[in-house]
Amino acid sequence: MTAAASARLRPDWTSAPVLCFGEILWDLLPHGAFPGGAPFNVASHLQRLGITAVPVSAVGRDAWGERLLRVMAERGVTDSGVARLGDAPTGTVMAELTPRGDARYTIVKDVAWDRIPVSADVEIPAAASRALVYGSLALRSAANRATLERLFEAVPNYAWRVFDVNLRAPFDDLAVVREYARPANLLKLNAEEAARLAGEPGRDAGAEEEHARRIAAETGVGFVCVTSGVRGAGVLRGGRWTWEPGRTVTVVDTVGAGDAFLAQLIAGLLAGGRSEARLVADACRRGEWVASRAGACPDGPGPEPDSTLSP
Repeated sequence: MTAAASARLRPDWTSAPVLCFGEILWDLLPHGAFPGGAPFNVASHLQRLGITAVPVSAVGRDAWGERLLRVMAERGVTDSGVARLGDAPTGTVMAELTPRGDARYTIVKDVAWDRIPVSADVEIPAAASRALVYGSLALRSAANRATLERLFEAVPNYAWRVFDVNLRAPFDDLAVVREYARPANLLKLNAEEAARLAGEPGRDAGAEEEHARRIAAETGVGFVCVTSGVRGAGVLRGGRWTWEPGRTVTVVDTVGAGDAFLAQLIAGLLAGGRSEARLVADACRRGEWVASRAGACPDGPGPEPDSTLSP
């Protein structure tokens, strides 16, 4: 194929969307109710970063669902990929914060986002998308696994397929995670999740690189990102490990910090021309900024890029 023909096949990267498949819900925290769900949080941060994001999810025809749709409109995020279901409620999660600000979750089952459909409003942007982000939590239902398979077929073969692992008991089937890691070309998970997937639960801090290499070898994914809270984060890409230490912030809550990290990482990849050191450093700073504020998508311009790093 000629370069000119290839260029005609690819969309304009400045407007091509990123699809974010999975749960959209309300995080019910001790200090209030916050819109959330990892894919929705990622979409919200991407939109703030100037990237068109299309959440692919479902809400109920209820007050919680209407509130979520209003939040999307306020954030400038399209709701074209969000189905309204009359026979299932909008998802909610009870989140309890530990003294360190970490969250423990009770996730309501049999809700709207367990039955995400695919419509023309989803398939059309999927055909021109530059990335598909999908989370492991939504894979708890067979209906969603079937929907995701359709999206795999719809997105271009050159698009990023980003698998965001979120192991939330009892919806943490490692066999399902391993199966759906294989179609990905970028895998993101935290240190505890990486340890479990690598077969070494309980051995996380300090073993991030070892676990990333083991996961890459097992799944065939050449780009693995492991976040490790206050320690920092690392990326394994093309066999090379790059680590960025964390910076101290006053933690309000960690809800959504990993989602903000992932959105920044994706934004950097789509921008192109950035080193792994730059990518992971910028992602760490956005995650830390979110952890220092209440909720998954706090108001404000976000962190300033580190001017001491080269592109």
